[in-house]
Amino acid sequence: MRNLILLIVAVTLVSLSAVAQKTSSTSALKEMVETEQAFSKTAEEKNTRDAFMAFIADDGLLFRPSAVNGKKWMNEHPVPASEKHPLLAWQPAFAGMAEAGDLGFTTGPWEFKADIKDEKPVGYGHFVTMWKKQSDGTWKFVVDLGISHPMSGGPLTIWKVEDKIKTSPGKTVEVVKATSELIENDRAYALAAKEGLVGAFQKTASSDARLYLPEKLPFIGRDAAVTALTTRAGVRYQPSGGDVSRSGDLGYTHGTYEKVNSEDPTKVVEHGSYLRIWKNQGGSWRIVLDVTNPA
Repeated sequence: MRNLILLIVAVTLVSLSAVAQKTSSTSALKEMVETEQAFSKTAEEKNTRDAFMAFIADDGLLFRPSAVNGKKWMNEHPVPASEKHPLLAWQPAFAGMAEAGDLGFTTGPWEFKADIKDEKPVGYGHFVTMWKKQSDGTWKFVVDLGISHPMSGGPLTIWKVEDKIKTSPGKTVEVVKATSELIENDRAYALAAKEGLVGAFQKTASSDARLYLPEKLPFIGRDAAVTALTTRAGVRYQPSGGDVSRSGDLGYTHGTYEKVNSEDPTKVVEHGSYLRIWKNQGGSWRIVLDVTNPA
């Protein structure tokens, strides 16, 4: 997946000019999507590691395989120079933004070539990135996780986002308190999933929820996701963190998981990390995107 490809790309820092603050007349969604596109462009013009170092927040997380501070990890794990120029290319195809315009997410397909001159990619997948607006007005990513799958996830077309300006300031919440509540909500989901993952997802997910499982193309819609989850019995989740927007309508949780053998619960057959994106709909938190990434 996208974040793991960092192990095979070169290392140097680049200018942050590509993420200069947009004018106040641009919507937060448009800003964020264009920042994701600049992120991808930097990887093409420089290299993937440069791009990650330029666009990750100081407290941004990567998964190696569990969550670690991304900048610290990359600084401690330099990559040897290579005569090849590996290319990890991606484009956002779907996104969501909090009413406060301070937290959002992007997702879309990625492709990997061992060398930029290669005719065909050797790897495919989908990425999920959580973005947070920084105190200087720029967007940085705080979590990046995704999946690999054996076929293309679609063309890497440039998304032209329609600019919709928000005129109402909206409500605000106590972010620390709201985040704690969302993490507890995730713990409750984990307990319910232990008893029955399909039932827990049906009850908690929004009707248009997206489910990303390893080695599978994304499942779009709750019904499609539920069908896919019938093969995922025995998954145990352990939440470890998260965040919520100032408007209290969008948040995320992340943690680790284990999948045990259906006949022998003491045998772990898969483990890794997960990222779960939530929307507050009518006073209840609903899953809108769930991505599981094996170690």
